[in-house]
Amino acid sequence: MKRGYNKQVRTKPFEYVDSTARGVAARGRGAATLNPGNRFEDVRLHVLGEHLDNQRAEHPDGVQVATQALHDHSKTIINHVVNSPDIGFEWSINPYRGCEHGCIYCYARPTHEELGMSSGLDFETKIMVKHDAPKLLRKELAHPKWKGDTIVFCGVTDCYQPLEAKLKLTRSLLEICAECRQPVGIITKNHLVTRDVDLLSELAKLGAASAAVSITTLDPKLAAKMEPRASSPTDRLKAVRELTRAGIPTTVMVAPVIPGLTDTEMPAILEAAAEHGARSAGWVLLRLPHQIKALFLDWLQRNYPQKAARVEHLIREMRDGALYQSKFKIRQRGTGKQAEIIAKMFRMYAKRFGLDKPGRALSSAHFRRPMLNGQLGLFADQFGA
Repeated sequence: MKRGYNKQVRTKPFEYVDSTARGVAARGRGAATLNPGNRFEDVRLHVLGEHLDNQRAEHPDGVQVATQALHDHSKTIINHVVNSPDIGFEWSINPYRGCEHGCIYCYARPTHEELGMSSGLDFETKIMVKHDAPKLLRKELAHPKWKGDTIVFCGVTDCYQPLEAKLKLTRSLLEICAECRQPVGIITKNHLVTRDVDLLSELAKLGAASAAVSITTLDPKLAAKMEPRASSPTDRLKAVRELTRAGIPTTVMVAPVIPGLTDTEMPAILEAAAEHGARSAGWVLLRLPHQIKALFLDWLQRNYPQKAARVEHLIREMRDGALYQSKFKIRQRGTGKQAEIIAKMFRMYAKRFGLDKPGRALSSAHFRRPMLNGQLGLFADQFGA
């Protein structure tokens, strides 16, 4: 085998090996140098060291890795969320799988392994697009068993990631929801959501729309490194203001809270959220399932080496010595003294800034079934359409 070529290495199942071996950095990506092996596969690729040295010498400033939009052939679009005390909704829609935002901490990264890809660079550069989603949604909303329960966009990856500006897939879905008066909740960290204020405000007048904007930090430099293709903190706050001015109830999620890196910003984030019109707030602790542990710690060491040891120590302190716990209620809050401090800080400042009020459930009272081939659904009259 010639030097510089990839070679296959058989490993034990669930032994995670970095298939790019800290190679040439990908500019503007969260997992800049890592593409961990798929935990469902027992074959990994290693790149020989001499080849990597040559590549680094040729590209000292890194390389540009283009985003690939791949067709997703899913047969359904409304996803039934597994019953969990951590999640406040039962149904979700994910127009995309993978997320171009590239947030290094994203808990959804391991879902890409179910597609035979990696949770690293693959997750943020190989995006599965559900082009058939509008047709599927219209069909599923027309089903006689569908009662108009709230659907959240999205339960996994961001429906307003950069590709959406071109593809307008989320907007096509919202147009159907507005036509059917289908209640929707939006979760995003992209200012692009404001493009669809016309549709969301139309639903909000019926008590059938709400939005949640995630703000992890107010530091633009930290955000650019940690969430490289998401909107800046300033633009997210602008989105909060535009949504609320349009009559759309908007929550700010301080998520994820990273101990030792972003936790002290919580009061300032909540104050800014209130100033921009947010009606409520929530928070979630950093979650590091599966290979995200390696991805996040590598990112931390590369970008904040002076803080890396302290941050890891605090994470473990809030996870009973581990880097992650998957138990319900614990996975989003952590345990121990530090977790209690963060929870108490959130309660105190949320109350101070008037963000501690519970959100209202969305109404399905005005839901009506969509037209199929120019005809109302068979049971339309029965349901008041």
